[in-house]
Amino acid sequence: MNIVMMTNTFTPHVGGVARSVSAFTQEYRRRGHRVIVVAPEFGNIPENEIDVIRIPAIQNFNGSDFSVVLPVPKFLTSALEKFEPDIIHSHHPFLIGATALRLAHILELPLVYTSHTMYERYTHYVPGDSQGMKRFVIKLSSSYANMADLVFAPSESVAAVLRERGVTTTIDVVPTGVDIGQYTQGSGPGFKAAMNIPAEAFVIGHLGRLAKEKNLDFLTNVVAEFIAHHPQAHFLLVGKGPMEDDILAIFKRKGIADHLHRVGILDQPLSTSAYRAMDVFVFASTSETQGMVVTEAMAAGVPVIAIDAPGVREVVEDKYNGCLLDNQSIKLFTQALDWVASLSPAARKQLQDAALKTAESFSMTRSADKALDLYESLLKKEFVQRHEEYNAWKGILRLIETEWDILRGVAGAAGAAIGGDKGRDNTPL
Repeated sequence: MNIVMMTNTFTPHVGGVARSVSAFTQEYRRRGHRVIVVAPEFGNIPENEIDVIRIPAIQNFNGSDFSVVLPVPKFLTSALEKFEPDIIHSHHPFLIGATALRLAHILELPLVYTSHTMYERYTHYVPGDSQGMKRFVIKLSSSYANMADLVFAPSESVAAVLRERGVTTTIDVVPTGVDIGQYTQGSGPGFKAAMNIPAEAFVIGHLGRLAKEKNLDFLTNVVAEFIAHHPQAHFLLVGKGPMEDDILAIFKRKGIADHLHRVGILDQPLSTSAYRAMDVFVFASTSETQGMVVTEAMAAGVPVIAIDAPGVREVVEDKYNGCLLDNQSIKLFTQALDWVASLSPAARKQLQDAALKTAESFSMTRSADKALDLYESLLKKEFVQRHEEYNAWKGILRLIETEWDILRGVAGAAGAAIGGDKGRDNTPL
């Protein structure tokens, strides 16, 4: 099967969408399918990329760590025609996602859309953020889903939200799977030694993009409060982003900066070693559609403490593989940390074994099996021209051109926003 993945974020970006596209692409190729990824240019793009078409983009848009694509060059359409794709899979409703819709229409191919992001959670990047803006992006992304032939939801929670918002296209739950084998590698003790973390320390860990929408201000205050009263505890922070300095400032105010260990972005197998150095993984984001890092941590045998939210509640089971907290409370979170820290070695081992068992149910093998079966089911159906819906979508895009100053903030935030630019062939994207 020839598959086109169209995404506004891809390697070397480390966000959840980029990691999801990369994971599925690798698994499909491993099984003998050919995949072309269409993505923006980023700094430090890997050399000698195979079957990746890069689109020129503005880097670090609006002070974020995302890119916004520039007008799409004509060579894209001709390159994809030569590729003879069977499926176009869009991972955003904006920018390259709009191009995916147009190409599916032109080439008469089925369009699959994965609803990775709750975009209304990212409008804080927009000057003059408002409830009207939130309603607008909800309507726009829902309308896009209704023009796809099939929608993938990363979790049942997200599928339920999409249905509530009026998405009538068939929705199937297809989480991004975890390559379980990768997380048996690495050395936790060796990583602790390399980071100057005492061997006997209780290590609280977090991995991800360090940005406001991840609720990191709350999480940092929780961890700092706990460490201030438990000097044997240390915080291992893996990732980069605009909140790095804020996190460090909180630890400095508490006088415990030497208990914060920042390591930046890690590739495998070092990221596995980082996970395996943790005694517990903490997660406070409520903006996720699927907590990929939560399943990764569990694949490394690390229990998780998280706030109950979409994409997380499907993975974390309270007092089984970690703690699922029903509200955002520093007291409750620190109590959960204290509960894990005070467990006997035998009880801690039970928690770790439960985490491993949970991760197995989210394996990449299972997720790819389901996705490919769904692709095959679409290929057996006759192509349906949606002229009315497509023309309405083009009208929305023309409207967006006049609202560019407002909507470009969503692009910076989610890495997947709406552009008012036209393609070089003068066809609205």
